[in-house]
Amino acid sequence: MALTDVPEIVVRRLPLYLRALTALAESNHLVTSSQELAARLGISSAQIRKDLSYFGEFGKQGMGYEVPYLRDQLRRILQADRHWSMVLVGAGDLGHAIVNYASFKRWDYEIVAIFDNDPAKIGRKLGGLTIRPADELESAVRELGVQIGIIAVPAAQAQAVAERLIRGGVRAILNYAPVSLNLPSDVRVHSIDPVVGLQSMTYYLNPSS
Repeated sequence: MALTDVPEIVVRRLPLYLRALTALAESNHLVTSSQELAARLGISSAQIRKDLSYFGEFGKQGMGYEVPYLRDQLRRILQADRHWSMVLVGAGDLGHAIVNYASFKRWDYEIVAIFDNDPAKIGRKLGGLTIRPADELESAVRELGVQIGIIAVPAAQAQAVAERLIRGGVRAILNYAPVSLNLPSDVRVHSIDPVVGLQSMTYYLNPSS
């Protein structure tokens, strides 16, 4: 099956399944079911079975799924069974938090270079790395062979930074800037904007509370 034959929403749910299976494995669970995963994740068991069916048959009727096996299969499908190097653009407060996010290392994603355009920050250390000038971005990405970039710059700079990352060879971008990026269709972008998340929640809140 071609990668593009799987709906993007399905691919975005796979890491949730992987996280749940990893937690089960760490607590010595050997077998689980779509119903147990559904209870943990708030996703229907039918949806879980349908999502997994895009990639093969992983369980047996009435017997459920072998936790270590399904976990390892999802790691393989997501290419989370290999080491990924990343570059970070933006060494402000948000950049500091991203560098210190422990789960990156736990899942074998490593920031190998940090860039900023503020002369006061260039040359300083952050997370054991020396902050490099932004004008080295394209050449450094090519030299390092990095395919993943993280953007933590103001919204007004994000589009230009993304384009420079792509020119260097990046094909996946984790975007923390509060702006939608206009990029080629073969570049994967995932945007994280806490305000968008808050606004989608406050819709449901009682305005009189």
